[in-house]
Amino acid sequence: MKKLIYLLIAFSMTLFSCRQSQDNPLLADFNTPFGAPPFDKIQNEHFMPAYEEAMRMHKAEIEAIVNQPETPDFANTIEAYDNAGELLSQISSIFGGLNGANTNPELQQIAKESTPLLTAHRNDIRFNEKLFDRIRQVFDKRNELNLNQEQTRLLEKVYDDFARNGAALPENQRNELKEINQRISMVSLQLSQNLLAENNGFKLIIDNKDDLAGLPEDVISAAAEEARSAGHEEKWVFTLAKPSWTPFLQFSQRRDLREKLYRAYTMRGNNNNENDNKALFTELISLRQKMAELLGYENYAEYFISDQMAGTPKNVYDFLYQVWEPALAKAIGERNEMQAIIDRENGDFKLESWDWWYYAEKVRTEKYNLNGDELKPYFTLDNVRNGIFTLTNNLYGLTFIHRQEVPVYHPEVQAYEVLDKNGSHLGLLYIDPHPRPGKRSGAWCGTYRSGSWKNGEKIAPIVTIVMNFTRPAGDQPALLSWDETTTFFHEFGHALHNLFANGHYKRTSRSVPRDFVELPSQILENWAGEPELLKKYALHYKTGEPIPDELILKLTNSKYFNQGFDNVEYLAAAILDLDWHTGIITTATDVNEFEKATLDRIGMIPEIVPRYRTTNFGHIFGSGYAAGYYVYRWAGVLDADAFYAFKESGDLYNQELASKFRKFILAENALWEGMEAYVKFRGHEPSIEPFLERSGLK
Repeated sequence: MKKLIYLLIAFSMTLFSCRQSQDNPLLADFNTPFGAPPFDKIQNEHFMPAYEEAMRMHKAEIEAIVNQPETPDFANTIEAYDNAGELLSQISSIFGGLNGANTNPELQQIAKESTPLLTAHRNDIRFNEKLFDRIRQVFDKRNELNLNQEQTRLLEKVYDDFARNGAALPENQRNELKEINQRISMVSLQLSQNLLAENNGFKLIIDNKDDLAGLPEDVISAAAEEARSAGHEEKWVFTLAKPSWTPFLQFSQRRDLREKLYRAYTMRGNNNNENDNKALFTELISLRQKMAELLGYENYAEYFISDQMAGTPKNVYDFLYQVWEPALAKAIGERNEMQAIIDRENGDFKLESWDWWYYAEKVRTEKYNLNGDELKPYFTLDNVRNGIFTLTNNLYGLTFIHRQEVPVYHPEVQAYEVLDKNGSHLGLLYIDPHPRPGKRSGAWCGTYRSGSWKNGEKIAPIVTIVMNFTRPAGDQPALLSWDETTTFFHEFGHALHNLFANGHYKRTSRSVPRDFVELPSQILENWAGEPELLKKYALHYKTGEPIPDELILKLTNSKYFNQGFDNVEYLAAAILDLDWHTGIITTATDVNEFEKATLDRIGMIPEIVPRYRTTNFGHIFGSGYAAGYYVYRWAGVLDADAFYAFKESGDLYNQELASKFRKFILAENALWEGMEAYVKFRGHEPSIEPFLERSGLK
């Protein structure tokens, strides 16, 4: 009887294996290097049958746990639950990765068809009374089970997952939550699809060369290639993708065209067209409010943050306002500097939000004798990637080998085998660098297979980092801006977190609070501008010469450049997010009026618009960063303090510190909670001083 549950699951798997068809590669063993997804064989039509079969198998695995007669214990209930659904997780990871990075109308339709089915499937498990009863029985006797630290944490997390999501509620409230969850999933999906349509739906087409005045040659060349690919010969096209949008705002002398492009970006989802997000967004917030109340919380922010390092919305507000006041003062000073330039040039107008980028570049040139464009020749995509490889080799002894035999989902994607310092296989890493119509905006890291252990054997992770960086133009390689360079470092930090995670259980292997998860990514950004590393990777793409000391000095001296703007546009979005999730919202709430009230309350200056406005705030359309966009600055306190440890040691690649950071911050998340892990690395809780100093806010 002891092994009954495993025999039932094994029998289910055997039946499936016997009848599976080679016609669907998602349901067959991946006969590929490192077990990578067979992207060269996967077709859109494979997903729905695969989903249906994977859900059937997962349901059978859950039923085997629930119906087996033995007394619930850690192995037959908690461990078995953690092992269940492996095929479904694999298919979901592949579909989610493709739908985010290389979607098409067929995949978007599959998302609409599969989302309600998957939500219903998760609801059936989440609200399974018999399953929760078994989990609760094990939880109630946890002190008698002689569990190790990792097992105890898994038990607590699994129990909490069910309890926090309403498993203990009366049946009528569980049914109400099911309906809410179902609708939330569909609204979130539609919001994201609308935003992608808005991103792709606008193009600034220029047919007069005089309208390109002020733009660098590489930007003009890229716009010409964009035009050719869109069928606009002998014209120039600028899009809402950041590599196109940002340099136009920075350098174009055509103020009217800057305004047109800027407004198109900030008004995404707010144009009263078929892609308008206002009504959908207020419905989403109303649904989250109802969900939180059913679960016993005052609002969604209280529900979400209660499980984070911050603890309460009040703690988050207090932190954000602590940074807001000096950031706003600094931004006002920056605005005044730019207005002075306008007045000196007899501009006869007041600075507007679409002017900020252009006049900020003039300030950078005047104040620091640095033009962002003169940095780019040293920061090719390959150079930056190689710099990150060098850094991670110095810190952790990693080696990266380009594996062309690994199938990829787009020709621009490259796959790398990652070797640990002892030469053993650590994982596989995909790098997908450039924008395209099928890719959502921004940059992110994900997994096609999370690292885990099975039958005593380590299953290596398969990780992907996806960006929207400047493309090559003509015979010129992809030249990255400084912002793109630090973004590459950032996403690679997330990749390391996934590669190093070493827990034995799926649920806890990389289990960290949301306001901790940006620490591994943001700390890597700190090395990007260090002269010691710059000399190794910032090499001129034509001459191969390293970046000169004079330019490094300019870059160092300009570290506080535009920090007021950077912090204010971010903090305004974080506060707006929190206001939405703490306010009393109905479907009749006016989105634009609500947003304006928030910005008026905090004293937002009109020359800056929040980094994301409500209708294009993709981070909070899904649950990951909803009521949690604050986490980037919260984790900023952690990463600044952590990097200061390396700086004060006098060795940027301090092996003792790197080893401790890998152990406590990146690898052993299955054992420690956020602050507990940080203190084990640092020896004390973080100080806010390094963060304020780095941001120029002291």
